[in-house]
Amino acid sequence: MKPSSLYNIKIYFIILCAFYAFLPSGCAEKQVEAITRENLFILQIGRLEDQIAFYNQDGDRGRNGFCMSEGIFYISDTDGQKVTRFNSYGDILTMIYNDETNPQPLTLKPKLDSESVTRWAFTYPFQKPGRITIDRQKHIYVEDLIPDERRSFDPESKALLDRVALHFDADGRFLEYLGQEGIGGSPFPQIEGLYTSVNDDLAVVCRLSTGWNIYWFDTDGILLYLIKIKNGSVPIPSDRKDVVFASLDSIAVAPDARKLYIKVDYYRDTFDDSTNTRTGNESDSSIIWVMRVEDGIYEKNIETPLYEAVYTENNRKVVIKIPYTLLGIAENERVFLYFPEESGYALLILDTRESNGIQHQSSIRVDMNELQFNAFNLSREGILSAMLISDWDVKLVWWRTDKFLEDDG
Repeated sequence: MKPSSLYNIKIYFIILCAFYAFLPSGCAEKQVEAITRENLFILQIGRLEDQIAFYNQDGDRGRNGFCMSEGIFYISDTDGQKVTRFNSYGDILTMIYNDETNPQPLTLKPKLDSESVTRWAFTYPFQKPGRITIDRQKHIYVEDLIPDERRSFDPESKALLDRVALHFDADGRFLEYLGQEGIGGSPFPQIEGLYTSVNDDLAVVCRLSTGWNIYWFDTDGILLYLIKIKNGSVPIPSDRKDVVFASLDSIAVAPDARKLYIKVDYYRDTFDDSTNTRTGNESDSSIIWVMRVEDGIYEKNIETPLYEAVYTENNRKVVIKIPYTLLGIAENERVFLYFPEESGYALLILDTRESNGIQHQSSIRVDMNELQFNAFNLSREGILSAMLISDWDVKLVWWRTDKFLEDDG
């Protein structure tokens, strides 16, 4: 999930709507079923153990990450330099924190092997914890920056190597860190996604200027596969090779198979009919390619619908087609996509077991005052949850989107 990209798309769409607001119909919102939102709990902004330090001293947005697994919420607090675990009522259960930048917790105690406590804390010298994921053993993996003196530059990929994946056990004890080669390896370049998959494998999705690298590890931290996707090798449908150009938008990992879901958006040039000169480009199509990790083979693809933004210009209805954003993958090959609307987000669920199989189309509500920062998470079962941060607080919510997924029978 890319929270900053989500925020930018939202702002783009708001500006688009505002631009056409003076026209008769403005931006027309599709009338589809809205999924009921459940507000679970609220956290205050701050540095105490049950708060989130959203803004640092410079006022910059952090890269806070979070995920939900079996009703437990795990929050990676970038500016607070800690990782916290809450139940669905908002009770803090565990905290892993940098004791040089955080006050001593009041309600949590260190957990000793000889003690039986239900809420505990451990220390770890986090720098800037970011993306986070949980496996079925409840082990925690967290992206973190490394100190400046350990960073390096790779001239071949033109990438700054400055991140690692930290591995903690279910209690929050630090076990090891993973780099490109595995345990104790060299730092990763920019991490775009952190996922746990089948057999509790860990997948680290990295983006470079030259393409994408996906590092696939087993539970022992051994590197099983390294998949490299160069910018120039992005697949293009054979019937459109001379018509469109491709842009690899995002990559997600299946939670129950060694598969990558690679979303590629395609664009075509536009021309002025009177002068036959190029005027720009427009969306042509969007396709999700499914790759087997073991051999790098694209086993299938599915073309996804484009979102249709409608407005009126000179008493004429105009439709702009824009690609959806890939939200995540649920079990049994279900793909979730979304696009920002005036009152929240349009949601599209695809069943990729069938060609162009749209399973469900709906929307979710998010208020404008909740858009200082928002991050979404899709559980492996298909429950969509979100961390919504306003100027004053942090809301943890979910939508039971799993009810729209058909049983396999």
